[in-house]
Amino acid sequence: MKDHSDLNNDLSPGIETAENEGRRRFLRGAGYATVAGLAVPFAANLPEGFVPAAFADENPLADKDGLTLLGDRPVNAETPAHLLDDAITPTNRHFIRNNGLLPDSMDADSWELTIDGFVDNPMTLTIADLRERFEVITRALHIECGGNGRSAFDPPARGNQWTVGAVACSEWTGVRLKDVLEAAGVQAAAVYTGHEGADIHLSGDPDKLPLSRGLPIEKALDETVMIAFEMNGAPLHPMNGAPLRLVVPGWPGSCSQKWLTRIWVRDVEHDGEKMGGKSYRMPAYPVAPGTDVPNEDMVIMEAMPVKSLVTFPANGAETGLSTEVRGHAWVGDRTVERLQVSTDFGATWSDAELDAPVNPGAWQNWRANVSFPMAGYYEIWARATDSAGVSQPHAISWNPRGYGNNSMHRVGVSAS
Repeated sequence: MKDHSDLNNDLSPGIETAENEGRRRFLRGAGYATVAGLAVPFAANLPEGFVPAAFADENPLADKDGLTLLGDRPVNAETPAHLLDDAITPTNRHFIRNNGLLPDSMDADSWELTIDGFVDNPMTLTIADLRERFEVITRALHIECGGNGRSAFDPPARGNQWTVGAVACSEWTGVRLKDVLEAAGVQAAAVYTGHEGADIHLSGDPDKLPLSRGLPIEKALDETVMIAFEMNGAPLHPMNGAPLRLVVPGWPGSCSQKWLTRIWVRDVEHDGEKMGGKSYRMPAYPVAPGTDVPNEDMVIMEAMPVKSLVTFPANGAETGLSTEVRGHAWVGDRTVERLQVSTDFGATWSDAELDAPVNPGAWQNWRANVSFPMAGYYEIWARATDSAGVSQPHAISWNPRGYGNNSMHRVGVSAS
């Protein structure tokens, strides 16, 4: 149960206008009676997820650069592949995946994180406590939404129709979750963590959580998992979990709880919101497209599959008869060992230059020079192979929620 009675209504620093506050009331679902002081007689008829036309020109991505908005209730937006060309993803190009509405307050000075459950020393820590009591580290860590690539499924799978841009690798500053859990004294009975955040359920009901996922205790104690309070050398972006979040590289982004307020150490598999049913779960066996898979045959997604992205040239670009090609590759709990490119629809492949990750949990940058035999239309395909010898496929097995699509990325170019 969440108590917001002691929080104010500021979502971000700055002066609040009546129009912005009215729009927030719509986005939160907390009241439809007035907009900027005017009555809305038919407010009850406004479909869920809609905002008044008076606000239609407002951009919830005003300080993001070139992202594609997939929905504003909750806000979800992806980054076009060519805007992910940086080795470290700038904050203004980091994708957004929200399950609820922004918290009423994101004040870093008063923020508290509770560690409780099956621990010897339950703790409530401020961000200042985290900085003072634990080693502060900075790491480049990638995050990918479990549904990245969902738009390619046929028949369509339920959920946001991400293409390839729900992935990023920013630099995060914070402390190791492992260090905090060890200070709390994880008990032998611990099996799983449960995470909670301050974001608000779409219904506005303070007793409901929009998302509460967790990790097997072995993963929670992994060196790469962080509690982060900075992103690219600055405080976290409000849409990316300010002022405190988890970063769990290589696992579905839903594990990286934003607006983090609690880590509950449990003696059972966590059963929070979006842990059950088909949420972030895959069939335990291959299924034909469109199959209705029973919930009991679905298993929790853990480490994400090997994947790569072409970030240059952009899809649809014009090039000469030779060009540099570059991008990134990443994988769940392994490393990428090989990156290959093809310009003849997969008939032949050549190796690209592949960098090692700058630290465990970071994506790996790659580049290659390719030549075309004559003017015409070509496609550049990329294929990564991980340290267990697993390569990206042409297509993956269908699943009901469209998770884990790691099929090869391809871009088309006109060469002359």
